[in-house]
Amino acid sequence: MGPRMPDVELNLHEARALGVLIEKAATTPDQYPLSLNALMNGCNQKSNRAPVVDFLEAEVDVAVQGLCHKGFATRVATAGHRVEKYRHSAGQRLGIAPPELAVLAELLMRGPQSPGELRQRAARMSPIASLAELATHLDSLREEGLIERLGPVPGSRAERWGQLLSPGLHPAEAPDPAPAATPAVSPRADPSQRLEDLEAEVARLRGQLRDLASRLGEELDP
Repeated sequence: MGPRMPDVELNLHEARALGVLIEKAATTPDQYPLSLNALMNGCNQKSNRAPVVDFLEAEVDVAVQGLCHKGFATRVATAGHRVEKYRHSAGQRLGIAPPELAVLAELLMRGPQSPGELRQRAARMSPIASLAELATHLDSLREEGLIERLGPVPGSRAERWGQLLSPGLHPAEAPDPAPAATPAVSPRADPSQRLEDLEAEVARLRGQLRDLASRLGEELDP
């Protein structure tokens, strides 16, 4: 029997936001959980990202509400502060260990990578002592249906791995581009229309969260 597939998919905005939440929880714990503005800045960061994006705050708001609805993030109430903050719950949602979570976050934020690249980059978040240890984490993620093995890019013999939580997010055949050469996505051609659409989507997602909280006997802050 082959690997099972994830029971949920993430869109482009949700995938980037989840990767950032996982990364920042490990690399900047003193600034975590993240406010919406901090999450937006993390999504639009120009280093350790591919492609480089230019998300609006409203787009990130929709994304994090979607993650909350799908069980990948939670809103955090901070005493004495009215600014909403968010933390990921991907480890519990997927049932994977911190090194595997770090590998998945790298694949969400940068696309398909070789084992050598993954070990070096994921080690920023969780220690991975060797390529042999990485291989055990890759096997575990593959068995869970969260990643897949890909062929090498032209001119290379190194296998690569790609994530399956957000299919189509990164072209499998494309090499990892240099940040400076990567065009930003989400052009702001019509910001007023985008904001109207996003506000409507935020309202819809918040309504779903309120309904879910009500069924669980809990209340959400207004």
